[in-house]
Amino acid sequence: MTHDSPPGDRPSPDSSPRKSPAPGSPPHKSSPPGSPSRKSPSPGSPSRKAPSSDSPPPKDPSPGSRPVTRRTVGRAGQYLALLCYLVFLAFPFLWLVSTAFKPPRELGSLHPTWIPRAPTLDNFRTAFDEQPLLQAAANSLLAAAVSALVAIVLATPMAYVLARLRTRFARAATGWVVVSQAFPLVLVIIPLFLVLKTLHLVDARAGLILVYVVWSLPFALWMLTGYVRAVPPELEEAAAVDGAGRLRTLVSVTGPLLAPGIVATGLFAFITAWNEFFFALVLLKSPEKQTMPVVLTHFLGAEGVADLGPLAAAALLATLPSLLLFAVIQRRITGGMLAGAVKN
Repeated sequence: MTHDSPPGDRPSPDSSPRKSPAPGSPPHKSSPPGSPSRKSPSPGSPSRKAPSSDSPPPKDPSPGSRPVTRRTVGRAGQYLALLCYLVFLAFPFLWLVSTAFKPPRELGSLHPTWIPRAPTLDNFRTAFDEQPLLQAAANSLLAAAVSALVAIVLATPMAYVLARLRTRFARAATGWVVVSQAFPLVLVIIPLFLVLKTLHLVDARAGLILVYVVWSLPFALWMLTGYVRAVPPELEEAAAVDGAGRLRTLVSVTGPLLAPGIVATGLFAFITAWNEFFFALVLLKSPEKQTMPVVLTHFLGAEGVADLGPLAAAALLATLPSLLLFAVIQRRITGGMLAGAVKN
């Protein structure tokens, strides 16, 4: 007689016999029906996370390091070139300072030294005794300061007109400025001398100042035109919308932004007039009216032999005003064009 098992106790054909857990092992938790089976990671294998759609793609570290390396090498090359340029510029000045404090015996030595072994001030005393350096420095200072000031006063409004009005006249004036700098001094000195002789300005400080103004005006105009073009016209339009007039806009908006350019242009005009030699040599004959570069030539003997000690001392004194002026106003030059355009 065959006994049939109840329907609920019959094993399903797909079911496999389960093994009982080993004694001492943790109880096995069965997953709920319908959930996918998960395998626990092995202790030594790293856990993997599914990449999310918001995470950025992985970057290759090797290509990313190339721009940084090239940028670093390029910047190092720029600093090296700047250092070589500074050494090139500083070498004559350092040698001039060293020569100015050397005694005559050390100046004639066959083995020159950088640092004077027995520094002395006799060269400065001899330079002041032989030549009127103070009077020459005053003449150069007067001519350079007045000519630079007049050139800036004349060039600033002209540069504003040339920069804002894009007409044929403005282009022709800009071309004249560029072409005028190509003429050598030898070609203009004879007509210039005849004109000044007609005006009775030969051997006069006023005639020399007039020549310096005319000579530095094209360069100042060219520089200031570039500075004016760098100022956005939208700033002036915004001031006009706020109710400011043309004069108020130029004084309160455009003027402060042009201050670095005006200072830089004035500095270049001053240094050009201070170091100028050819016009002063031809136009000034009286010793009490001669400028510093002309007086420095008096330290040369009749046979072209230079008195190195006093000449170096006088040349050092002639170089100091330009260096001091540049040191005082260098912040205005490097301050930036549009430093005051944006309010903090």
